[in-house]
Amino acid sequence: MNMSEEAITNKIQKPKWLRVKLPVGKKYTELRSVVDKYKLNTICTSGSCPNMGECWTEGTATFMILGNICTRSCGFCGVKTGRPETVDWEEPEKVARSIQLMKIKHAVITSVDRDYIKDGGSIIWAETINAIRRANPTTTLETLIPDFQGNKTNIDRLLAVAPEIISHNLETVRRLTREVRIQARYDRSLEVLKYMKDQGQRRTKSGIMLGLGETEAEVIETMQDLANANV
Repeated sequence: MNMSEEAITNKIQKPKWLRVKLPVGKKYTELRSVVDKYKLNTICTSGSCPNMGECWTEGTATFMILGNICTRSCGFCGVKTGRPETVDWEEPEKVARSIQLMKIKHAVITSVDRDYIKDGGSIIWAETINAIRRANPTTTLETLIPDFQGNKTNIDRLLAVAPEIISHNLETVRRLTREVRIQARYDRSLEVLKYMKDQGQRRTKSGIMLGLGETEAEVIETMQDLANANV
């Protein structure tokens, strides 16, 4: 056996869950049909998420409001960057109706960034949450929001409609922030999270990705920063 044959024989076996299955099944087809009918965006499709088939087969999806073109260009994200199209003011009702048809008990909403408009998209955010509540009074809501450039008026607009959970992701450690999400600021994101909790938001969340070159010490530091922001 030569060295190349030995290397092949001794290569590390990848876990079975790493292989993504093609999306199939009744639930997937039903969800796909609703999304297409109402011309909705999901982070699953726009972000090229490899887990889309698994989630959609279980009847869950993360709706993405305010279009599918983002004003930011984060290095990890598959969503297109550019000037978004005109805001669709009927979108809140479309999302609410879709959640009703899918009989979703816990809905997750996120959005692209719209840094060029004064309200940062916060009006559509609030109207979407209100529309979902009217059509689906027992559905709980988790919102994954942008930083709204730290604008407290826009953040307050979202806090006023009181979704059960408000998430805002740091995405990475302080040192890698400029490389991973160039238009964002690590400390501004922490300030947004702390402000929301200070205003009485009961449940706040954040998340980071691993494997981008961060050290264990940096991860621990990030966790401490989030704890200090009462996340």
